[in-house]
Amino acid sequence: MTSQVSSPAEQADGALVGEQRASGDGGGGKEVRRLDRVIIRFAGDSGDGMQLTGDRFTSETASFGNDLSTLPNFPAEIRAPAGTLPGVSSFQLHFADHDILTPGDAPNVLVAMNPAALKANLADVPRGAEIIVNTDEFTKRPMAKVGYATSPLEDGSLSAYNVHPVPLTTLTIEALKEFGLSRKEAERSKNMFALGLLSWMYHRPTEGTEKFLRSKFAKKPEIAEANVTAFRAGWNFGETTEDFAVSYEVAPATKAFPTGTYRNISGNLALSYGLVAASQQADLPLYLGSYPITPASDILHELSKHKNFGVRTFQAEDEIAGIGAALGAAFGGALAVTTTSGPGVALKSETIGLAVSLELPLLIVDIQRGGPSTGLPTKTEQADLLQAMFGRNGEAPVPIVAPQTPADCFDAALDAARIALTYRTPVFLLSDGYLANGSEPWRIPDVDELPDLRVQFASGTNHQLADGTEVFWPYKRDEQTLARPWAVPGTPGLEHRIGGIEKQDGTGNISYDPANHDFMVRTRQAKIDGIDVPDVEVDDPAGEDGKGAGTLVLGWGSTYGPITAAVRRVRGAGERIAQAHLRHLNPFPRNLGDVLRRYDKVIVPEMNLGQLATLLRAKYLVDARSHTQVSGMPFKAEQLAEVFKEAIND
Repeated sequence: MTSQVSSPAEQADGALVGEQRASGDGGGGKEVRRLDRVIIRFAGDSGDGMQLTGDRFTSETASFGNDLSTLPNFPAEIRAPAGTLPGVSSFQLHFADHDILTPGDAPNVLVAMNPAALKANLADVPRGAEIIVNTDEFTKRPMAKVGYATSPLEDGSLSAYNVHPVPLTTLTIEALKEFGLSRKEAERSKNMFALGLLSWMYHRPTEGTEKFLRSKFAKKPEIAEANVTAFRAGWNFGETTEDFAVSYEVAPATKAFPTGTYRNISGNLALSYGLVAASQQADLPLYLGSYPITPASDILHELSKHKNFGVRTFQAEDEIAGIGAALGAAFGGALAVTTTSGPGVALKSETIGLAVSLELPLLIVDIQRGGPSTGLPTKTEQADLLQAMFGRNGEAPVPIVAPQTPADCFDAALDAARIALTYRTPVFLLSDGYLANGSEPWRIPDVDELPDLRVQFASGTNHQLADGTEVFWPYKRDEQTLARPWAVPGTPGLEHRIGGIEKQDGTGNISYDPANHDFMVRTRQAKIDGIDVPDVEVDDPAGEDGKGAGTLVLGWGSTYGPITAAVRRVRGAGERIAQAHLRHLNPFPRNLGDVLRRYDKVIVPEMNLGQLATLLRAKYLVDARSHTQVSGMPFKAEQLAEVFKEAIND
């Protein structure tokens, strides 16, 4: 069931939930209210440091022990025109004292650094919410840029909200006057002033942020101290000003997590760690051949830091060179990876087909974004599923694995590596921008918990000819997995041909024989169809009458959080609904057909125009109902809950 929530917005309407007390930690006797969750959105120009501000607030929240989920949202332009709507960058954080699944549907608190930030985000802010506004930016020219004829701070248009007008720029400059900085230099620290204010407002730890700032600006100690001073000034402002009469506490989520050591982690970072862990568990060097592309570039940046684990990174001149180098590394005996997004997959398609023909392990990491073409580089989408399934010439089947949360990217990377190494095949790992940039707590696993991924290279002959001669056949397959031997170049006696022309079964010699081609095509497909993947699990709690639900919601990838949150709401309203989520999209779990046929209605929410639903209808002949969204943003739980209720009662 959905938890009872006490937010600042609700409290402004008089609906107080939780403990109220006077501050006992230097809060000047101000009232402290205890909440169970809060959603904050920082918004400003792309040069205002909103991503850094949100990241620091998130780090302190994680260290405090709250469950959390984040949604960074920034423009594709490196530096859009200042003060314009296209240049607005925001960072949303949802944190709680219990288990949560999404960054939240709507912010309880909006920090707007300028008129553009206010206008771009106001439609998402519910009535009664807190809005903290940098009044210094609400002058004639910045307001005119976004179409404000009069100041929204004065014309009554914000009367439905609890507005806190704060001259952030002026206060920051005043706090830093002793540093001798120019006005422009001092203004750059206004995000730290805002961070300090919000840290006071929600009782966040401060030591980590101060340590971070001194480390980040270690070569410029005066800048480091200026930012620390601005941060402290923001905290002190909250503590002393009369405009903020209440601060809030959100207790650690002590019951939300199993015992262990946790850290906050983004999807791309978790995926990077998963790749390193896979190489260690396989006892193979990790090789990444990649061309930078948003939102996958962070993986290249991160892996380049881990040479101590035998990681080799190659920033290629283009997408084709990146995957070509990776495939060469696979031939040479490495755990090979290439990273990209949708447009890059299109360029890599020929080499992916070559990897299918060569039957070598290769991980293709696709961090999906809005398309087609360049599309929406910094926005999320799930529209590459059919490209991953079919985007090559000929019959070229490739397994597909999709993580469901930022932390799950670690496990998905290990799973994809298992499949690639065991079955000697390229594997798609389909993440997306929402998972890549979002973050959540991750329990650091013990090494003993990780799977053993070690493989055996071919070391000698494996076939005897009719005359008794011992030879090596590069396409003589394992009877269980249908994988061919992995022969590292330079191994004496294992010389063999490679290339894109069809091979003869067993010998690997070039073959144009029709019957052989038919056999090889069907064998490669059978190898993928035979991959061992777990059965899909269904969450379908029976009612008092012992009967389950009649409606199933089936998702894949990053829709897990919004779908699960929506299912909780629907069940909390007394409705019955079942839920299942797919990690393996090729091959599908073997029990999926039986699961689908158990339900009268199957709903498939996707951030595309129904690609998984199309596959389900074709393979299982079920009436999968598609619910789609291609806005560049993740689903909202509230909207999905309404869709599910309508389907149940239809």
